[in-house]
Amino acid sequence: QVQLVESGGGLVQAGGSLRLSCAASGSAFSTYFSTYVMAWFRQAPGKEREFVAAITRSSGGTYYPNSVKGRFTISRDNAKNTVYLQMNSLKPEDTAVYYCAAARSVPAEGIMSRNHYNYWGQGTQVTVSS
Repeated sequence: QVQLVESGGGLVQAGGSLRLSCAASGSAFSTYFSTYVMAWFRQAPGKEREFVAAITRSSGGTYYPNSVKGRFTISRDNAKNTVYLQMNSLKPEDTAVYYCAAARSVPAEGIMSRNHYNYWGQGTQVTVSS
C-alpha cells in the first residue's frame, strides 16, 4: 500500500512561515522513493487545484509558479522518504489545502500538471490571516 501523509499545516499571520512535510510509505516508495518526482499542489475553496512546487528525482531540478517563486522552497530527504515545502512571507492568498503528490515519470512539459501524478496525500490546511 502506498501512502503519502502531509503534516505541518496550521494558522499563521501574513508574513510568517510554515514548513510542510510529506512522508512517503509503502512498497513503491520504500526502495524507490528517490526515483519519484515529488510535488506540492494546493486547492482553495471554490478554486481548481493548482501547482505549487516540484522536485525531480535527484533534486537536480525544482519548479515553481511565479506566484510562489522566491518565497517557497521544495526539498527532499531521500533517506527519510520525505519531501518538504518551506513557505516564507506567507500571504492570505496562500490559504488553501496543500497536497503532496508523487509520480514515477513526468515529462518536463507536464511537471506542473496534476494529471501526471499517480499518488496523492490527504492534504493539510494552511490558513494565513491578514
